[in-house]
Amino acid sequence: MTLTTTSENIKLSAIIPMFNAGTMFRNFMDSLVAQTLNSFEIIIVNDGSTDGSDCVAKEYAEKFPHIRVIHQENGGVSRARNAGLGIAQGQYVTFPDADDILDPNMYKTLIEMCEQDNLDVAQCNGERYFVGSEKVKPIIPTDRLTSTGVLDGPYWLKTALATNRYLHVVWLGVYRLELIKKHGLYFEPGLHHQDIPWTTEVMFNARRVRYTQTILYRYYIHGQSISNQKRTGMKNVEYQRHYLRIAKMLDELNRQYKDKVKIYAEFHRQVTREALTVCHSVRREPDPAAQKAIIDDIYASGTRKIMLRNARGPKQWWQLLLWLKRLHDLKKKLA
Repeated sequence: MTLTTTSENIKLSAIIPMFNAGTMFRNFMDSLVAQTLNSFEIIIVNDGSTDGSDCVAKEYAEKFPHIRVIHQENGGVSRARNAGLGIAQGQYVTFPDADDILDPNMYKTLIEMCEQDNLDVAQCNGERYFVGSEKVKPIIPTDRLTSTGVLDGPYWLKTALATNRYLHVVWLGVYRLELIKKHGLYFEPGLHHQDIPWTTEVMFNARRVRYTQTILYRYYIHGQSISNQKRTGMKNVEYQRHYLRIAKMLDELNRQYKDKVKIYAEFHRQVTREALTVCHSVRREPDPAAQKAIIDDIYASGTRKIMLRNARGPKQWWQLLLWLKRLHDLKKKLA
């Protein structure tokens, strides 16, 4: 296969933040260079790796002309993705994780969808692969959601959230670069799970979105990934602050866009859902001092008011009122 990579005909830029990608990086890269799409570029952003991943990336770049590597001091996933966006030349961009595996037809399928329907965003389904048990589960089961026609972004997001299986991740889709640059849709530096507010705002601005139920991406669940590490004590306190910040950002996005797009009940419910994950973390935290710190953060950040403002439906209201009482009782107990 001959890859064409002049700026005039690059259909897709795959931007890969890389920090100590480890032993799975070669498997990931092999699945990336095996893509059947014949007009795309691969931008690897070495985010200060110290495990030799940068040498592996250089090896692939020397072998494949459509790969380039840029280097920066360790600054996190968001800064790495933003750096890649700054030099991307594709009509669309995507952001796969450096420790996952892609179906060889993933990007050809998504780009063909984009070209057929002039899409702003095309998304596919994926699967979770649990490294320890080797179990595989679809991210969105087909009994929850099947392939769609062309939808506007807010309605697609409403539809996806209503499944209760949707993941706010950037690696299941391709996104029109012109849309990102027009609206300044860059990633929030220093924020864990920055995919959540980013994908939300992208969908608020997207006018043509389509989803295929075809599973084209394998997401590996293992202890090394940031999102799957178990944290206790002050590490957990710091981590939960990211979710409090995300809930606030989602609430602000709903307010910012309320006169531009329809703000569905699912968008409000998502705000409270993200904040409730912090409440659940209090019960799992074994250290009383850390419990107290998380509760203090919930109170100081105004998250209780945010949850009350956004709760929707009897089930979520019941969960919220139950947790508000629990927090009140725990706060008194730990004082």
